[in-house]
Amino acid sequence: MNTLIAVIYKHQEDAAAKTLARLQDLQREYLIALEDAVIVRRNADGKLHLQQSVNLISAGAATGAFWGLLVGVIFAGPLGLAVGGLGGAGLGALAGRQADYGIDDEFIRELSVEVEPCCSALFVLVRSMTTDKVIAELEGTGGRLLKTSLPSDIEVRLQQALASAAPAPAPH
Repeated sequence: MNTLIAVIYKHQEDAAAKTLARLQDLQREYLIALEDAVIVRRNADGKLHLQQSVNLISAGAATGAFWGLLVGVIFAGPLGLAVGGLGGAGLGALAGRQADYGIDDEFIRELSVEVEPCCSALFVLVRSMTTDKVIAELEGTGGRLLKTSLPSDIEVRLQQALASAAPAPAPH
């Protein structure tokens, strides 16, 4: 079962990006499996910007090109190779642009009312995680939970870790 965690960082424009980078490092260590992640920022004009962690247009184009090439070779020979590859890439990119993967964008916009131009927010959809180690790594990042589907005891521990002072660096 996937877990949603949404955190707002008041007066920290780049905190969401730094936290996502930290989570991606933890993913490489197999401590967390991220399904989706979105960074939210608001510009000075008040427009909300969602930065998806998965580029669906590129992924759709690559997948479409593969299938287009395959179908083109099977059914139309060398000419079908070019036509199928280009057509498949175009259709795949279009499908990727229309797709909404992971966390619903409209849900993110609704929850992002508090995001001001000086703030950022991070929405993550977690497939699985080693809770204690992930919470320890997020200690002191300064965020406040907006929404989560975590059990209440873990939610409290996560909020305390986010709000705590950053841990002191280890002596050399």
